[in-house]
Amino acid sequence: MTVEEWTRLRRSDRAMPEDGILAFLHRAPFGFTATAVDDQPFLLSSLFWFDQANRRIYIHGAAQGRTRANIALNPRVCFSVAEIGRLLPADTALEFSNEYASVVVFGRARLAEDPDEKRRALQGLLDKYFPQLQPGRDYRPITEREMEVTSVYAIEIDGWSGKQKKAGDP
Repeated sequence: MTVEEWTRLRRSDRAMPEDGILAFLHRAPFGFTATAVDDQPFLLSSLFWFDQANRRIYIHGAAQGRTRANIALNPRVCFSVAEIGRLLPADTALEFSNEYASVVVFGRARLAEDPDEKRRALQGLLDKYFPQLQPGRDYRPITEREMEVTSVYAIEIDGWSGKQKKAGDP
């Protein structure tokens, strides 16, 4: 299958425009990264930072572990974020629904080994979740030791799709 086939929506009327995808990737509080090794899928929930300028998603974790091992064996990943809106009751069980938005990203993950990229990604995560706090003023900046014990993964985005449903949509 091609990336275009992976990202094609069955319900094109619910497609999220690219500016909606970008905004959603900036505001979503956490995401899920799927890896697979030997036909066994694994799903990791984590905080993330979307680097729009470089079209990358960054996640982090321990220096050793399943995520690192899986990506070393198979760099192809799927990343997803979603949110639920209002629950929509109906007169019949079949018509019950909900509002939602979701983005699915297909790409290749790699270990970020360049110290500048790694530090930028970790700072991007801190800035996303604690925008009111400044390194050197509110907390000690990231140390070399902390860099050594943390793995940072860059997901290079090959393609994505987003879909959404709002009340009143068919």
